[in-house]
Amino acid sequence: MAWNSNLRWRLPITCLVLQLITVVLFGVFVRYDVQADPSWWLEKKTKNLSSDLENEFYYRYPSFQDVHAMVFVGFGFLMTFLQRYGFSAVGFNFLLVAFGIQWALLTQGWFRFFAKGRILLGVENIIEADFCVASTCVAFGAVLGKVSPIQLLIMTFFQVILFTVNEFILLSLIEAKDAGGSMTIHTFGAYFGLTVTWILYRKNLEQSKQRQSSVYHSDLFAMIGTLFLWVYWPSFNSASSAHGDTQHRAALNTYLSLAASVLTTVAVSSVVHKKGKLDMVYIQNATLAGGVGMGTAAEMMVTSYGALIVGFFCGIFSTLGFVYLTPFLESRLRIQDTCGIHNLHGIPGIIGGIVGAVTAAYSSPDVYRLPGIVHSSGFGSYKMEEMKKMQGRSQIFGLLLSLAMALVGGIIVGLILKLPFWGQAADENCFEDSVYWEIHEEVNTVYIPEDLTRKNPSLVPAVPLVLPSPSASICPVPPTPPVSLATPIPSAALVH
Repeated sequence: MAWNSNLRWRLPITCLVLQLITVVLFGVFVRYDVQADPSWWLEKKTKNLSSDLENEFYYRYPSFQDVHAMVFVGFGFLMTFLQRYGFSAVGFNFLLVAFGIQWALLTQGWFRFFAKGRILLGVENIIEADFCVASTCVAFGAVLGKVSPIQLLIMTFFQVILFTVNEFILLSLIEAKDAGGSMTIHTFGAYFGLTVTWILYRKNLEQSKQRQSSVYHSDLFAMIGTLFLWVYWPSFNSASSAHGDTQHRAALNTYLSLAASVLTTVAVSSVVHKKGKLDMVYIQNATLAGGVGMGTAAEMMVTSYGALIVGFFCGIFSTLGFVYLTPFLESRLRIQDTCGIHNLHGIPGIIGGIVGAVTAAYSSPDVYRLPGIVHSSGFGSYKMEEMKKMQGRSQIFGLLLSLAMALVGGIIVGLILKLPFWGQAADENCFEDSVYWEIHEEVNTVYIPEDLTRKNPSLVPAVPLVLPSPSASICPVPPTPPVSLATPIPSAALVH
């Protein structure tokens, strides 16, 4: 199908309308919370706080910086592996995140930070907004190279709303625990994106198959994104946890799980190759699966060796997913998963949800101590066994809810994006930056070294002239006779 991919008026109007709407809504609803307001000095005096360092900003902002870098740099560069789609990977990720955080501050504010008719804005809000748009970055990986920037903005608009509703039900109504978002961020984002790309299936995508591969430098850029995500993931899983032992434990568990997933990814990557070589696609993605799998149970008492076990299995299943499951999904289920988000976020997200449910159901006062289990899990000191079973069921319900919201929401949004006037490229032009970007082709210049002797004859080296002595006989060297093809050449000469 031939679509018009010229966005000269459609994209500017879409961006400006969305921005003007958010400006108006921020003006009507959003105000600074007490810790960002000039009335902080009164709050400090009322609560008898001795220092401005008691402000939540100084506790949370370092974690926010790490999460912010992951969302913009980590996810952006992770998707630059396509040889002709680097501009779009980083640029469109930048666009959807910049819009998504504004929209998330509003939608999450109405559900979670609303008081006296106003959304109270503080450092916690911007962390939660980054979590929300991380889910949109996950979904972006499934449709990478096949949608226009207008489609991405529309997808982000609806996904942020669905994410907020799902998160509110899961955390506030069901009261499940999901510190690092295995269920709310990764499972929801992955299956939402997979459902959208299933609806947007392109039967003639083989026409642009050559551009779906990577080249040496594009894989190297993608590895930069992997390292950013890997290094900052402990902050991601612990950013919203309570201060003290809970946040400390979440960072440690994530750190260990990530480390274990690297070794198992390398091991499986080598095993599945006939010559034992490593595949950079697996190293870029499956090494991060430990962070995804530890999301739900990050702040729980999974123990240090338990965190290593989670990372161990996440690395294995994620790598095997890239090898066997991705081709199956495309050939049999018509799911064209560009970045393999099912293997990095979907499978480890489900593993993380199950680990959280099992850990909650089998939590014990012997491990947490009685005051600790009350503080960490919210269990009352009475009817402990019943409360643990209820928490385990809440975790499972939360996982099933995230899957249901992702599948239903993905179908609806996919049908909206399937309309032919959003500026999407034709099948043969997918995975190509030049459809939406001005590309300046490289000019190969040949360097010719300058001949300095032409400018300065004194630089010519002096060569001594040697004349033959009078007694020496000057005889011309006879020319070498041509070798006849019929003349046999000794075998010894051939060897030398």
